[in-house]
Amino acid sequence: MSIFERYLTLWVGVCIAVGIALGQLSPNLFQLIGGMEFAQVNLPVGFLIWVMIIPMLVKVDFGALHEVRMHIKGIGVTLFVNWFVKPFSMAFLGWLFIRNLFAPMLPPDQIDSYIAGLILLAAAPCTAMVFVWSRLTNGDPLFTLSQVALNDTIMIFAFAPIVALLLGMSSITVPWATLVTSVMLYIVIPVMLAQLWRKALLKRGQKHFDVMMEKIGPWSITALLITLVLLFAFQGQAILKQPLVIALLAVPILIQVFFNSALAYWLNKKVGEKHNVACPSALIGASNFFELAVAAAIGIFGFNSGAALATVVGVLIEVPVMLLVVKVVNSSKSWYEQS
Repeated sequence: MSIFERYLTLWVGVCIAVGIALGQLSPNLFQLIGGMEFAQVNLPVGFLIWVMIIPMLVKVDFGALHEVRMHIKGIGVTLFVNWFVKPFSMAFLGWLFIRNLFAPMLPPDQIDSYIAGLILLAAAPCTAMVFVWSRLTNGDPLFTLSQVALNDTIMIFAFAPIVALLLGMSSITVPWATLVTSVMLYIVIPVMLAQLWRKALLKRGQKHFDVMMEKIGPWSITALLITLVLLFAFQGQAILKQPLVIALLAVPILIQVFFNSALAYWLNKKVGEKHNVACPSALIGASNFFELAVAAAIGIFGFNSGAALATVVGVLIEVPVMLLVVKVVNSSKSWYEQS
């Protein structure tokens, strides 16, 4: 893991502090940035989001889809957990904790927005960081690549309908045109640009491609951190008034991570998959494509929304929680391999 990835939680914490401080010191500057919009898309943030997402998508080889047939059972578990369990379990946890148990401790006008952010987070399966988690568990690299390629393909078509369905079930209304625009801006166009760039880099050889991946790797995290500074500059006042919000939002996210990773791990054992397949299958079910979730939340609900804040909490806890899951699946290998 690079220093950016290893200490992501620390960098996010610094961005929270810096963003809140700057927002209080220079509110007019950030209002100016917030007003730089075209067709309801904030231009600075749109640029940062593309810088965030495209380098990650360059790594995805959609040609690996043919590898899916080599591990049908593991892929089946991955798809079941990612698309039939994870979004719906998060919608339930959001209803249970945010709308009911924690509601008296949260601003009433943001309840719906917080739940929407949690749903956006759960509806976007991990794309880039899962390669890191897979390496740390000695996961099968071809299986990891094929499941990422398949999930990203499905996400192009399923992200908007699932989000629309779950938001509707949670009594949150978002126009279809807004959802489709977000999918086009933050999934379809970045995927197309990334694959064109990937093809151009590979024409110059694998070595050149690997060197470029090393160079552009930090772009994603850097753009993410700048986006977080902007977001917390807008969110600062609300957080200062109710500092417990971040901790409360973390509860359903943590439960979802542990539940989905355990379910995928156990199901892979039941269907007889190897440990080096079960690990990346469990890890992709637990982690999220938080860059996309942050982008969609800002694009649909805005900087000042609870949805944007909820997706950022996913970024904040991603690395320590996923490293804990990695430790658990590594230490339980002997149990997993018992007949």
